[in-house]
Amino acid sequence: MTARESDGEADGTEGTPGADREGSDFGDVLDDLEELEELVDSDAEREQVREAMRTARRADRRRVVGRIRDSFDVRDAGEAVVGSFVFGIPMVVEGGTLEIGEAIADSVPAMALTGLLGLAFVWGVLHAARFEAIEADLLFGVIPLRLVSIVVIAGSLSVGLMTLWARVDWSEPAVAFAQCLVTGVVMAVGASLGDVLPE
Repeated sequence: MTARESDGEADGTEGTPGADREGSDFGDVLDDLEELEELVDSDAEREQVREAMRTARRADRRRVVGRIRDSFDVRDAGEAVVGSFVFGIPMVVEGGTLEIGEAIADSVPAMALTGLLGLAFVWGVLHAARFEAIEADLLFGVIPLRLVSIVVIAGSLSVGLMTLWARVDWSEPAVAFAQCLVTGVVMAVGASLGDVLPE
């Protein structure tokens, strides 16, 4: 038994760097394994640590609420479009969507609250995936491009499909906008889920 192992048994850490930290997240685990790789004595032990790191990274990629890349790219946009479409189709074909739109069309507060509710849901989904910790693209240094992109994708798809399939009548723009807004809120939630769920 090495001196390092006996020290670990004495303090209850079993020689693992950082084992006494509370609230460690997945990044801390990988950091500790990297430290351990530098401490081990033999090539065989070092290879075992590296294999543990590879296994940990594979497990991390399989998390239910998934990995978000630091930049919102074409692949992310494609995932958002698919999620938006899947969630939005029932709203486009459902007559209740049109009724809700008609009901809130004359109320600016109701329309504003509907839009804010959608934003809150989208933000909640992205926050659950910890996008704010790694988001690299910011508009004006403040607004996450991912959030804006998801809203634009969902809104454009909502207006496009509702208009193409004659689900709205733009001779009454307030009503048509409200109906597209209701559809777009659900599509935005689907787009955010499509972006963050594992591949």
